[in-house]
Amino acid sequence: MTTKWIVEDKEKENVFWPSEEMKKAAWVSDPKIYDEALKDQKAFWAEKAGALHWEKKWDNVYEQEPGKPWNFKWFVGGKINAAYNCLDRHVEGGKGDKVAMIWVPEPTDEKPVKITYSELNKKVNKFANALKKLGIKKGDRVGVYLPMIPELMISLLAVARIGAVHNVVFSAFSGESVKDRMEDAEAKLLITANGYYRRGKLLDLKKNADIGVEGTPVKNVVVVKRAELDVNWVDGRDHWFHELIEKESEKCESEFVEANDMLFMLYTSGTTGKPKGIVHDTAGYLTQAYWTTKWNFNAKDDDVFWCTADVGWITGHTYGCYGPFSNGITQIVFEGAPDYPDIGRWWKTIQDHKVSVFYTAPTAIRMFIKAGDAWPKKYNLESLKILGSVGEPIDEEAWLWYFRTIGGGRCPIIDTWWQTETGANVVNTLPGIGPFIPTVAGRPFPGIDMKLVDEEGNDAEMSGYLVEKPPFAPGMLRGIYKNEQKYIDTYWSRFKNLYDTSDGAKLREDGLIRITGRVDDVMKVAGHRLSTGELENAINEHELVRESAVVPRPDKIKGEVPIVFALLIDPSKATEETKAEIVRHVDKMIGPTARPAAIYFVDDVPKTRSGKIMRRILRGLVTNDTNLGNVTTLMNPECVEHLKEVVGYGG
Repeated sequence: MTTKWIVEDKEKENVFWPSEEMKKAAWVSDPKIYDEALKDQKAFWAEKAGALHWEKKWDNVYEQEPGKPWNFKWFVGGKINAAYNCLDRHVEGGKGDKVAMIWVPEPTDEKPVKITYSELNKKVNKFANALKKLGIKKGDRVGVYLPMIPELMISLLAVARIGAVHNVVFSAFSGESVKDRMEDAEAKLLITANGYYRRGKLLDLKKNADIGVEGTPVKNVVVVKRAELDVNWVDGRDHWFHELIEKESEKCESEFVEANDMLFMLYTSGTTGKPKGIVHDTAGYLTQAYWTTKWNFNAKDDDVFWCTADVGWITGHTYGCYGPFSNGITQIVFEGAPDYPDIGRWWKTIQDHKVSVFYTAPTAIRMFIKAGDAWPKKYNLESLKILGSVGEPIDEEAWLWYFRTIGGGRCPIIDTWWQTETGANVVNTLPGIGPFIPTVAGRPFPGIDMKLVDEEGNDAEMSGYLVEKPPFAPGMLRGIYKNEQKYIDTYWSRFKNLYDTSDGAKLREDGLIRITGRVDDVMKVAGHRLSTGELENAINEHELVRESAVVPRPDKIKGEVPIVFALLIDPSKATEETKAEIVRHVDKMIGPTARPAAIYFVDDVPKTRSGKIMRRILRGLVTNDTNLGNVTTLMNPECVEHLKEVVGYGG
């Protein structure tokens, strides 16, 4: 009989608590942990960091420059290596034969591949040695443009092994997006594949990679041979992955770096057009990744952990690589789409590999709801112990379906709130403590101090802006690459001595936090962060477009989708074919994730008298908001009535 990890509070509708079995099994079950950790956050995180391997222990646990809250450091003077903590210490501790990852390829005629910690360590070392021979050294930036294949994890850990810095680009992004990131990061090398599978099609990734390195500092391109696919080849620049590592040694000494040295950079959309390179350090990030994985998901030695996020996103970095590997557990690496060859593929994967922890996004859950209950009911999902949600606030309908249909009413749902910038989870409910309530994220993770403030930065009682107080969590970003002023302006300028998350939240009477969403011009499309500015810049580059404005519209499947208002140079070109051209242009410049759900050709968009587009009004129009606010102060209030007709407002 399957253990019931969760029980319903009979006195309150849709409020659940950990069962006695869950409390006994959980790493943490006493709610006193929250107050105890906040009494001395530095001591708390110092104790937690001690679980990792340090070549040299730190001199000072935390330093913060007076008057400059953004200039803080953890574990100053310590020496550490992320790959050593994810691999060597497990092998040396007798876990070499334990399966580190189970790779599930998309084609069903290809068998899953199991790789042990010992085998993974050897592969990482061989590739690390090859990278060194290609001139990569400590601090160098290395681009990684790979699908979800084992070589992706191998690449990240090999780069970390030698103290270099990886910069992953989502494999569905365009060549132009790769190029922007390689140029800004000043990358010396790019790792890619000749192709990969997506919904039964073999896609040529190398073609995009070639665009991505053209005119950049990249001197070498390493190509993984994922499939039999002929691709463009540049002799002297391009190298086959398998040929490079063939004769390399299986041993490679770790480069132990200073705790605050950069581990990776990851580009994320901001409120302007240019993506910004978020910088994460090594020790602080790894400490938070390790402990949030362990406590949030009650990670135990016999667990099979599956985070469905692509490593092109921060969730994949933390809970698809560094978190599980640093904990020495087995994880699933899944190449394909959730609905190929049918909508039951994920549930079959859980059944076949006895997945115990499953971490996915509300977007995917809503897609499965639409497909119906029959699909998951075909499979045995009783191995599941913990369910997780990430990427955006989860609605009550999706939460309850996930809980009842996938978890069978047995498993706690860990609804996690965090950001690319925070590096790891910041707000959630621990499985041994609870309560688990639909749409309620929970409490700040132990040792992290969050609060709500109003526009002036004063404490807000029930709703406001979500901010973090110092000492800031160890996994927090340490800057925007090559742009300290943007780093300060974006995260530290609105509120004094507080980190601004740009998210709104509500605080319940019981102290639990409900996230209400972004308060800036950033959309969450299928759990992926996309700025309106980045999309507008791409659309405005189309030869027929004079100006554009983009706003999000709620979507039952994707959470939000982009809606475009476009002003054409020649209004006679306002045709369906032009819409199709703009969509293809967006696919090329950014990728399918940013594809507009609707394009409206208009004569004008509402603007302030200083010329700023009033996206608030456009959002109200596409969401049928009955209160558009005062439009009389606009430079062009007459355009609003026309826009109402165009979008069918009020219909």
